[in-house]
Amino acid sequence: MSDLLTLEEYQAIAAEMNPPAMSFIDGAFRPSVSGNTFDTTNPATGEVLAAVAACNEEDVNFAVSCARTAFEDGRWSKLHPSERKEVLRRLCKLVALNSRELAVLESLDSGKPIADCESIDIPEFIHTLTWHAEFADKIYDQTAPVGSEAIAMVVREPIGVVGAVLPWNFPLLMLAWKIAPALSAGCTMVVKPAEQTSLTALRIAELAAEAGLPRGVLNIVTGSGAEVGEPLGKHMDVDMVTFTGSTVTGRRFLRYSADSNLKKVVLELGGKNPCIVLDDAENLDQVAEQVCAAAFWNMGENCSAGSRLIVQSGIKDELLERIKAHARNWKMGDPLDPTNQLGAMIDGGHFAKVAGYLDHGKKSGHGLVVGGETQDGVFIQPTVFDGILNSDKMAQEEIFGPILSVITVKSYDEAIQVANDTDYGLAASVFTANGKKALRAAQAIRAGTVTVNCFGEGDISTPFGGYKQSGFGGRDNSIHAHDQYTELKTIWVDLSDDAVDGCIE
Repeated sequence: MSDLLTLEEYQAIAAEMNPPAMSFIDGAFRPSVSGNTFDTTNPATGEVLAAVAACNEEDVNFAVSCARTAFEDGRWSKLHPSERKEVLRRLCKLVALNSRELAVLESLDSGKPIADCESIDIPEFIHTLTWHAEFADKIYDQTAPVGSEAIAMVVREPIGVVGAVLPWNFPLLMLAWKIAPALSAGCTMVVKPAEQTSLTALRIAELAAEAGLPRGVLNIVTGSGAEVGEPLGKHMDVDMVTFTGSTVTGRRFLRYSADSNLKKVVLELGGKNPCIVLDDAENLDQVAEQVCAAAFWNMGENCSAGSRLIVQSGIKDELLERIKAHARNWKMGDPLDPTNQLGAMIDGGHFAKVAGYLDHGKKSGHGLVVGGETQDGVFIQPTVFDGILNSDKMAQEEIFGPILSVITVKSYDEAIQVANDTDYGLAASVFTANGKKALRAAQAIRAGTVTVNCFGEGDISTPFGGYKQSGFGGRDNSIHAHDQYTELKTIWVDLSDDAVDGCIE
């Protein structure tokens, strides 16, 4: 990725934007069957970016039909794996060639800081797609040890038509997490982007067609959850749904599966993630930097955000002073300004929800360490509240904003107990200089990813997903992501003397 531009240069690019806004079905942009549209706006300014096709069940039915036809005739599923790989690699090259345009479009549509879009989201999209594309011709099937009288082959086959329902917090990256392993496996797809952030998914579909992806293989259907997401979840000809979003909505997809064809469902859901700092932690300035990144990155609109700081009493005061200093460095404002690290809340409704937690924290008498203010009805300062009990709603509910709740504990054992005292189990961090204690904590915490002396989610080679109400049915990322987009089949060949003649030649 090249160096960042100036605010004025990004504004000039934005002024020339004319993003695709119709759904992309069977290789072409199409208006909704109803002809209806909805406005997608820039969260930071309220400016209308495009009138996007407001699709409904008829559009979903058409897209699924096209995806089914494309799957069954083998135009993608029966291609040699190396040919699928090459198409996906061409798409990566096109994304790289158009990376700046995509970064600006992502920032405009989601309120994300342009610096993050340029340095994280676009490069990670390319890396994710490249990594999974390479697996297309490198995942070997198996034979089972059944003796000399038979051969038993265990083979993977693409699961079929996949419905993918995306969140608004990482529109491009979550698109990559879904389409990369699914397309690599040979599946066809119907993707519903979040209503608030549809534009980059449509542009990626256009680039995919340019890269040679056959028509009907990747379809993007835009619209609301009720009009598009629910019909996709209930569709009798969709073989699997993968969803990233809230736990409340995730439950619905399990019900849709039960009420339809028992399609497979993979859910990556919410989190209320603990960041444990023990009193033997070293380099508190670095710890404070990591704690702030965990809580404030992407405006806290992150399911793996470290929103609960569980700190031993002996070290708390010194750590909070350092956190206060680092929090003040998180500059908030225009997402197109590359000097800003915090952009806008996704929309007015979400801003009001997060601001409500600020009000609760102040009225409840919690100690406001830093922040606590809003700006222009779209921006929320990075905020730290001290004196939180783990029973408080600020420690139990997923805020999805830049608010850190500080919980004081006396011992290692109490820290682990508090960390696990949640309905969620997506991610966690532990900071300690004691290696044995770090590994004990990593084993004791019930979460899908536990980082030691840092905040993070692993990388593309490690599975991502959660325990308890943070996930269901599978994992994103890593080789394990391929499992959910394939079916296992046993092929048994009897080699015994009394086998039926003509079974094999």
